[in-house]
Amino acid sequence: MTPDDAGTAGTAVVVGASGALGSAIAERLRRAGLTVVAVARTPPDPASGLVPCGADIGDDAAVPAIRDAVDGLDRPVRMVVQAAGLPAAGPLPTIEPAALGAAVALKVGGMLRLVRAVSHRVRPGSRLVALGGHYGSEPSPHTCAAGVTNAALANLVRQLADHHGPDGVTAHLVAPGPADTDRLRRLSQARADDRGVDVSVILDERRAESPLGALVTPAQVAWAVATLLDPEADALTGSTLALDVGARRGVF
Repeated sequence: MTPDDAGTAGTAVVVGASGALGSAIAERLRRAGLTVVAVARTPPDPASGLVPCGADIGDDAAVPAIRDAVDGLDRPVRMVVQAAGLPAAGPLPTIEPAALGAAVALKVGGMLRLVRAVSHRVRPGSRLVALGGHYGSEPSPHTCAAGVTNAALANLVRQLADHHGPDGVTAHLVAPGPADTDRLRRLSQARADDRGVDVSVILDERRAESPLGALVTPAQVAWAVATLLDPEADALTGSTLALDVGARRGVF
């Protein structure tokens, strides 16, 4: 979608807009001509061109906060994106069982809060987008919480697609592989410390999961999300858009 196409399209709401992926998505949608409400516990400066909204998507109080922000703009909501990241929770042998519930409450419950906050502003052609991850379909004991949570998120997206489809609203899961961000490097450093190796060894292992020997970049994720604004993306409703640079081994 070009800026001219999107200029009258309304508002986008991006949760997790202070993170590497969320900020890239917010900026890409802003450049597409949408007015972007940037939701984060520490929202961006208004000088960024984004509309700041201070809220914690893990708390029910986020619903009225986001609703007030979009109502203040008085425009249709063209797209919402749940891009909140998960805190580090440890591998399967050591993760606290309660951490699984907390991760689901933040990511999956957060998506439900986001949709409820804007449901009165969506229109035919609006997109409900959740940012999941590669390990939701490729389970690994090293990423226990992320795998369980993103698998649950795929289920919720399917439900949202069925529920909102009769109104012409579509739901999508975008699932990047390991992304080249500061968060990945911090998690890789912790794993390297546990194994007694240099962090470059862990990062090389992540790259080796891809036939291209590459990690996904925030810009690539933002491109994929913005592409969902196109009317042809109706065909993708309820499905998962994998951005794993070939790392997924399953045929289906």
